[in-house]
Formats: sequence, structure tokens, C-alpha cells
Amino acid sequence: MFDFVRNNKRVMQGLLLVIILPSFVLVGVESYQDRGDAASGVATVAGQKVTQQEWEEAQRRQIDQARQMMGPQFDQKMFETPEAKQAILNNLVAERAINAEIARTHMTVGDAALAKTIQEVQAFRKPDGSFDMEQYKAALAAQGMTPAMFDQRLRRDLTVQQLAGSIQSTAFAPRSVTARLSDINDQEREVQEMQFPIAQFLPQVKVTDAMVKAYYDKNAALFSIPEQVKAEYVVFDAEAVASQVQVTDAEVTDYYNKNLKSYTTPEQRTASHILITVARDAKPADQAAAKAKAEAVLAEVRKNPDNFAEIAKAQSQDPGSAPSGGDLGVVEKGGLVKPVEDAIYALKEGQTSGVVQSEFGYHIIKLTSLKPAAQKPLDGAKEEIAADLKKQKMSKKYSEMAEIFTNMVYEQSESLKPVADKLGLKIQTVDGLTRKPNPQQAQAPFNNEKFLAALFGVDAVKNKRNTEAVEVAPSVLISGRVVEFKPATKRPLAEVDALIRQRVTIEEAARLARAAGEQKLNAAKASGDATGFGEPKVVARTKEPTINTTAAIAVLKADVSKLPAYVGVEIPGQGYGVYRIGKVSQPAAPDANRRKQEAQTVAGMVGQAEMFNYVEALKSKAKAKINVQPSQLGAKTE
Repeated sequence: MFDFVRNNKRVMQGLLLVIILPSFVLVGVESYQDRGDAASGVATVAGQKVTQQEWEEAQRRQIDQARQMMGPQFDQKMFETPEAKQAILNNLVAERAINAEIARTHMTVGDAALAKTIQEVQAFRKPDGSFDMEQYKAALAAQGMTPAMFDQRLRRDLTVQQLAGSIQSTAFAPRSVTARLSDINDQEREVQEMQFPIAQFLPQVKVTDAMVKAYYDKNAALFSIPEQVKAEYVVFDAEAVASQVQVTDAEVTDYYNKNLKSYTTPEQRTASHILITVARDAKPADQAAAKAKAEAVLAEVRKNPDNFAEIAKAQSQDPGSAPSGGDLGVVEKGGLVKPVEDAIYALKEGQTSGVVQSEFGYHIIKLTSLKPAAQKPLDGAKEEIAADLKKQKMSKKYSEMAEIFTNMVYEQSESLKPVADKLGLKIQTVDGLTRKPNPQQAQAPFNNEKFLAALFGVDAVKNKRNTEAVEVAPSVLISGRVVEFKPATKRPLAEVDALIRQRVTIEEAARLARAAGEQKLNAAKASGDATGFGEPKVVARTKEPTINTTAAIAVLKADVSKLPAYVGVEIPGQGYGVYRIGKVSQPAAPDANRRKQEAQTVAGMVGQAEMFNYVEALKSKAKAKINVQPSQLGAKTE
């Protein structure tokens, strides 16, 4: 019962978060569905619009997240259904309702908790475990965020998490319920088995020609050979363009001279600081106290200059840098308040400033490293420049050649030779293509659904004309021409006679095994007799099955209100089994840890139900309303 959730926890989390979305936003849509138009946005929450653009952006985010998580198994079609789009829209509505409640009640997370969370992000840590300010800034920049934007978003997310945790923590499941569920999960059933294997009945089967013909006619699809084509094709891709693009030394030199700044590494300064905070509107006495403390810390630094990091950890009141010894990382122009930045650029490597006042308080700054500006020589940049110039030329050339390719395969549709000669492409041949892609040729350019659809089109098959240019991958075009077409056929009966006789023999033997088994089952139910059954075996949900898995599932589902109980099971490929359940019991020593986990799982489910009800109440309070009709949800989002 609990095994799937427990063994597939990560998969379940990913599906819930990315594909299905949180459970509390999947249902309850009808209560907020409006019959009007979308003039006020696709939805409204607390008087604020959810716009079409926001909805489409949310859909794109979900698709991107799923693509990253699922890799080759990703299928965008699952996001193009009205149900999936409705779920994403309802998620936005729930998010807005929660945010409205957070704003109304002024809920937030403190600076210390925020800093602690940031410090614990593994991606922001150096190999020695300390916080890497440079990596932190780079990671945010890659996502188009500044530290301030990230702080704001993370603070909101932590607040929502804190809110959800407080709601779910109020939920509980009665011990009697969790104990009963665990009892069911732990239950052991003593079972005896009587098998009726297919092999035992094979000698009794006599397959006639009429039986073979009937099977052949009834299962015609099993013996059909789909229509096939032999085709010629040409592929136009970046490799075809690269052979026609050259970059000269003169072009490289000219580019280098015109872009010297691009090959100059600017001066790089890293710094650390100790901050003694004081409010902007602090009283003069508080200002003086903070400055005195800063001067005392400065004196300690002057006395022990090599211990700056340790002093910063102990004395600095900057939650972002204190845990990493005051490290500010690489300093960029405009990245810090002006008094601090000016002080950093006035220091030499290893020097420590005096007390520097800013709007945040009093700083003591140390320039930890200084790398002078450096110019990369032409020889060192030549290869990089040549590659960049070639890429630029190829981009322009690709557009020109792609247009030629597309036009020629259409305008000179009787042959692929003109376009192959014009662009230096190779005409290749492939046989045995069907309408559906072949999994064994997954990467082949011709093994593409759109291309195969064009190749099996009426004009291509009947008139032997080139297909249109089909993009089968980014910057990869293909056109094909049918050389030979083979219509769909059916394998002759004589060719498959032996195969059919084998299948019919097994099916008939399985039917005889089932009939004999059912006869025994009825007799055993009437008499309660255990004659002919094997030795008792114990079957339980928490243990590896001691009998066939299909049979074990049936045994555990069987009604055991009256013992002995009997169940008959058709075992695919093996025959038939009759099972006598003689005893139902609990294990002598239940697994206390597992039971505890099961209780937590049940409590979690109850907590999710509580969260669902809470969010539904917030939607109602915020007068949430969906303004689009269900019929409008099927439009494809590009």
C-alpha cells in the first residue's frame, strides 16, 4: 500500500511539482469559473488581473522545467491539453490568493532566516564549504536576477513555505486509523497452491486447419505488412555550410584590432569587510556607539591583520558575508554603495581601510587580492576569433543556402540532383521506410514523423516528386523522393501456418488448464478439502512474494471474512492456479520504524487536505474568478 509512494518519492515529487502541479490547485475550478469574457484578464484575484501573457509565461516555465527534469522522456503534448492549461491557470490563481493573504497579514521571513537559507545552498559554496559570493552573483545573473530580486523572491517563497507548514502541522490522523492501515499493510496470509500448468494439457490439444484459418482471419493485423517505400534523400545542415565558409588571417587581425577591449581582462579586485550596522535615522548617541564599536574592531584588525576573516565572522553584522569571513567576492563598478566602493579602489593589495561610513553603518574593508588588467595577444585570441567569425559567416550563409535548398527541391521537383549539385550535397538512399518512425533508427534524419508524412503524401508516392524541405532538427533540413512504393500486404497463410499452430496450441492448452482449475476451485469451495494443495506459504504486502506475483496480488485481495477462502488465478503464459487461504495473522514483531513512516505518510495526506481547504477559503476571500471558458483552453501555446 505504501510501497509505491515510499519507493518513488522523488518521482512523485517531480510529477506533483512540474506536471500535475500542487494538489490544492487542481480542483475547485468550477466554483470560480465565470461565464463572461476575458476582458478583465484570464482571471481576477483580490481585484487584480491575471493576464493572458502571465498565463502563457507560466505555461512556458512549466514546460521548460519538465523538459529539464524528464530529459528524453519529455513529451510537450501533455502540456497542450485543456486540462493541463487549466491546472496551470488555477495554480496562478491559488498563488495570487496566497500572496494576497500574506500581504494582508504582513507575514514575512526575517533577514537571519533568509541569510541562513542562502548560505546553505550548495551551488553557492566553495569546495571548502565556505560561501562563494562570486558564484552566487554569477548564478543569479544567469537567471536574469540581481541579489535584491533573488532575496525578494526567496523571502516570498519561504513565507509561503512557512505558511503551508503551519497549516499542515495542525492536521492529524487518529491513531486508530493509521494503526488499521498499517495492520492491513502488515497482514500475512497463509496460502496453499495447486497449479494447472499449460504444458500438462498440450498433449490433449488437436489443432485443425479450420482452427488455423479462423485464427488467421480473426487476427489479420498480426500478419499485415505495412506499406513501405524506398527513397532518395538529401540533408542540408551546418556541415554543408561549413565547407563553403572560410576566414582569412587578415579578417582575424582586422577584427582583433577593432575589438581590443574584448580581449582585455580588466583589473579585478576582491575584498572583505566588517560591518557595524546603524539605522539611518538613529540618534546621535547610537551613531556614536556604533562608530566606537567599529573603531574598536578596527584596532583589533590592526593588531591582528592576518585574522581579518575570523574577526569578521565574530564581529560583522552583515548576515550575507559574515559567515564567510566578510568575503564580498569580486567587486564590480556600481555593485556596492559609493563610500565602500571608493575605499576598495583606493586600497592596495593586502591593505585595510579605516572606518568607512555608509547608509548601512560603519565598514572596515580589506582588499584581499588585485589582478592588474591584461591584454590577450593576437596569437592567443586567433583561434577564438576565427571560430567566431566563421560562426557569423555561417549564420548568414545558412539562411542564403537554406532558401536555395527550399526553393530548388520545390521548383525542380522531378529530381534531387540539381539541389545536390548546387549545394554540394550527397544523395543517399534508404529502403524499408514506413509511415511511423523506427525506434532503432532514432537519430537518422529520415526517421522523422513530419518527413515520413511528406514522403507518404499523394504527390510524393503517386507522382514521384520531391517532398518539401522539412526541418527535422534545429538547422537541419531534409527533402526526399520516392524511388519505389510497396503497398500494404498480408503474409500468406502458408507462410505463417506453423506460427499460428503454435499459438493456437498454447491458447487451447491454457483454456483446458483454466477449465480444470475452475472445476477444482468450485469443488474445493464446496468441500473445504485441502487434498492436492501444496505446502503452506506466507504471502504479505511487505515481503517478497513466495508465489507468482499475479497470484499473490489476487490472494491479498481475496475476501477472507470466512476461512478457508479460495481464489482462482489465470497466470499469463503459465496456466492456472488455485489458492487456498487457511490463516490470516499479524507478524510477531511488526516493523515499528515502517509503521511510524506510514503514520507520517497518512498525516501528510491529511495535511494536504487541510492545505487544500485553506487555499479554497483564500480563493473565496479574494473573490477569485476564472474569466475564460473551458473551450478556450485548447489553443496551443508556442
